[in-house]
Amino acid sequence: MRITGISTHVVGTPWRNLTYVQVHTDEGLTGVGETRMLGRTDALLGYLREAETNHIAGSDPFAVEDLVRRMKYGDYGRAGEIVMSGIACVEQACWDIKGKALGVPVWQLLGGLADTSENGRRVKAYANGWYTVERTPEAFHAAARTVVERGYRALKLDPFGTGSFELGHAETLRSLSLVEAVRDAIGDDCELLLEMHGRFSPATAVRLAGELERFRPAWLEEPVPPENLKALAKVAARTSLPIATGERIHDRIEFRELFESQAADIIQPDLGHIGGIGEMRKLAATAETHYVLMAPHNVGGSVLTAASLHLAGCTPNFTILEHFNDFADAEIKRVVKGAPEVVDGWFTLPDGPGLGVELDTDAAAGFPQQQAHFDLWAEDWHKRDGGSGRARR
Repeated sequence: MRITGISTHVVGTPWRNLTYVQVHTDEGLTGVGETRMLGRTDALLGYLREAETNHIAGSDPFAVEDLVRRMKYGDYGRAGEIVMSGIACVEQACWDIKGKALGVPVWQLLGGLADTSENGRRVKAYANGWYTVERTPEAFHAAARTVVERGYRALKLDPFGTGSFELGHAETLRSLSLVEAVRDAIGDDCELLLEMHGRFSPATAVRLAGELERFRPAWLEEPVPPENLKALAKVAARTSLPIATGERIHDRIEFRELFESQAADIIQPDLGHIGGIGEMRKLAATAETHYVLMAPHNVGGSVLTAASLHLAGCTPNFTILEHFNDFADAEIKRVVKGAPEVVDGWFTLPDGPGLGVELDTDAAAGFPQQQAHFDLWAEDWHKRDGGSGRARR
């Protein structure tokens, strides 16, 4: 079997573009992969056009390691977000082709279930994208109640405003009031995950962690900018709350220093940005040797969700999966046939051959690419705005 070429499909909304890549073969099998870009979609498409000629066309889709190696290192330059995201799309599609050719789900090809009990076929989900509302305790309380009523037993939010490095007294009180409202809405039995989007200095992050402890968050996510791991280690050493990070690291090799510094308890690589399923599998195994849990960043569409679920099934240190599409841009789920769904707070592992999903190209054409925009420091960034395209991610 040989790859004959690829086709790309961008599904757009005012604030995010989902890029789907179909990999075609000379035996009639087609696989699909996905990534989510913010402001770099055209760059990704340009890279894929060159990679199709230089590396992809004519390759054996079963030889995933060789194809990833050539795409990552064959052009000599150091691979970053664009290249690793392009690799991820193609790599996922190759696993999809392999599973279809062999008639088994991808998780079987990755070693089978890590837990063969009934629980091993379920993956806990947490909700994100649900609080595109006004930053008031009343609005956050009502939105959080909706999440719980839909069966979720875990949710994440960023309660902070547009502060950078520091957070003033008044804004601190406002942010704490939002967390308090959400905790009241969801009760003590639901997991509360707190996002900081890498905006604070270590001193501010430590101060906020102390204030937040009474709400019993399951983790603090990206409390400081991701470039300085010593700053992250400083925060981790001064709080009892678990630290999560990793969505903006695009090469598994770059996690080495994070593990060595013991600065994080949970890593959150994005399967669509770090080279795909195989790279994530290797990273998860390394994390396991450092007693670190895996909770992937997952704010793309249903193909990325399916790929992350296959990884979850065979990964002992996989803990929980982010899910976005029940609340933000929920209508785009219809572009993927067999899209995974959350029932009573849990996903069930796909059991069809390959990834178990198919792209509906006709439906995808109904959501053309847009000039998607996301501004973390915009005043209304928590609230979707059709005019500005601003929203939370």
